[in-house]
Amino acid sequence: MSTAPSLPDDRLFASSFKSVPDMWLHRCQSTPTGEALVWRRGGEWARMTWREAEGRVRDITNGLLSLGLEREQRCCILAGTSVEWILADMGILCTGGATTTLFPSSPPEEVVYILEDCEAAVLFCDTAEQAAKIEAIRDRLHHLQHVVVFDPTAARHGDTMHLAALEGRGRAFAEEHPDAYDAAHDGIEPDSLATLMYTSGTTGEPKVVMLSHGAWVYEGAALDALGLVSPADKQYLFLPLSHVFAKVLQVVFIRLGVPTVVDGDTDRLLENLAETHPTWMGGVPRIFEKAYDRIVAEAQAAGPVQWRLFQWALSVGREVSALRQQHREPTGLLRWRFNVADRLVFQRVKERFGGRIRFFVSGAAPLPREIGEFLHACDLLVLEGYGLTESCAASCLNTPDDFEFGTVGRPVPGTEVRVAEDGEILLRGRGVMQGYHGRPEETADALSTDDEGHIWLRTVDIGMVLASGHVRVTDRKKELIITSGGKNIAPAAFANKLRGHSPYVAQVLVHGDNRPWCVALIALDEEATSRWAAAQGLQWEGYAGLAALPEVRSLVEHDVEEVSESLGSEAAVRRFALLPEPLTVDNGTLTPSLKIKRRVVEERYHDLLDGLYAPSA
Repeated sequence: MSTAPSLPDDRLFASSFKSVPDMWLHRCQSTPTGEALVWRRGGEWARMTWREAEGRVRDITNGLLSLGLEREQRCCILAGTSVEWILADMGILCTGGATTTLFPSSPPEEVVYILEDCEAAVLFCDTAEQAAKIEAIRDRLHHLQHVVVFDPTAARHGDTMHLAALEGRGRAFAEEHPDAYDAAHDGIEPDSLATLMYTSGTTGEPKVVMLSHGAWVYEGAALDALGLVSPADKQYLFLPLSHVFAKVLQVVFIRLGVPTVVDGDTDRLLENLAETHPTWMGGVPRIFEKAYDRIVAEAQAAGPVQWRLFQWALSVGREVSALRQQHREPTGLLRWRFNVADRLVFQRVKERFGGRIRFFVSGAAPLPREIGEFLHACDLLVLEGYGLTESCAASCLNTPDDFEFGTVGRPVPGTEVRVAEDGEILLRGRGVMQGYHGRPEETADALSTDDEGHIWLRTVDIGMVLASGHVRVTDRKKELIITSGGKNIAPAAFANKLRGHSPYVAQVLVHGDNRPWCVALIALDEEATSRWAAAQGLQWEGYAGLAALPEVRSLVEHDVEEVSESLGSEAAVRRFALLPEPLTVDNGTLTPSLKIKRRVVEERYHDLLDGLYAPSA
């Protein structure tokens, strides 16, 4: 069993806060006039200070108290990422309630299941459409007492009220109960329940992860100890706050007092970055893969002279990247060449992201190493991290002064990583969950106690600890393929390498359990593939027509063969099929964090998979 060196123990955080409200109030009172939140309002950028944010949270808290919300009673948020989401969450936590998250894309049946399962008393939603969704299923929600909608123009039904009305109730309640606000959050302890998160469920039914105030406070302290950012930075937050990755970024915003731009509209991502000039941003790998695709496509479209200039600049950037990975800086002629490449090429690339980005953080899924190295050659650093919903997301993280591509970094301060004899990664630290709500047997399976009485989280991920202390995640334990010949194969090796190698591939599902060899189902990157097909003078109609073009199949086949050859015969994909439709959240094939729902896809394309093993295929 190998162990990553554990950084400072719990004594590092002895002076930390008791609860998230403690942390929130300390921030608001320490820097009351500092900029806290930035968001779009009516086409313009609006700003809110910490004092203003604290006032609104106080009103929401008192409003919830006026409704009779009790300690650890569940409140759901069904909304996209917005300032109101954060204010509602903080209001719930300051009341002593427990926030339960729902993705805005959740279908009605899932909404009913989660609201009933957690016995939610209050639901916050953002739009008239979401309010109408709730109204249509209202008679099936037996525990729900109140619905609060962010959109002031949304129609009210029965027990629905607008957020402004709830805040108004809070102000009136505070006049009659001036001590209620302080009393509510004073009684919150580190082990008090703060958050219920329903896992995405890539291979089965979602489980309900219980996360305490102490776990979130620890995460804030651990990331503060790394010294990554300060109030002089600016964060851009677009990830769904219903996901644990975005939630830990919210904690960083509070703990470190980092001004944060909040906008969940991914269609305007590049425009917003250019207008707000952030210094760092969290994202999922698909965001960085699409950035790579766009950078290459635009360089090629600029003409042969510009394409050759880009290739020269990239070769210089790769030399500099190799040095910086060794913690060295370029000197002499290389430094001069890199400065020229930066002025002529890389500055334009960086301006697309606002021009001030110091680094990105990638999480929620593996980042292809090729993508990280490419962007670093363009002077854009992507730091990959690792964690689970069950560990509050941030368990390991690369840092600007200590990163290694192809790894998820070292354990954050106060977290320890071990690798069991079978290769499974185990985690220990204060960020680990309390357990799965209502599932004691599954909790016992996930949390084990060693001979010294320490509790370890079984991640179901396979990996290793390098000599440097960096952790490498290689696959999911439950997704390891065992062929009919008894060969153990990690499907992520092929999938990640192909996604990093080919700009025309969006998602890859490698299949082969109990089969003679591995095959793959591949979803195209429609934007990149369409550009290529149009440049070839091809004609097609829609995604299905694009995937059916023999020229497109040949294009992808070339990349599949190159990647298979680089991995060796056992991990090679012998046959593949291009899917007739993209994998998306809306069609139920991706989780909200853009992970493939393996069982759903394999069942939906069962006949297609069988056909890849047919003798005539």
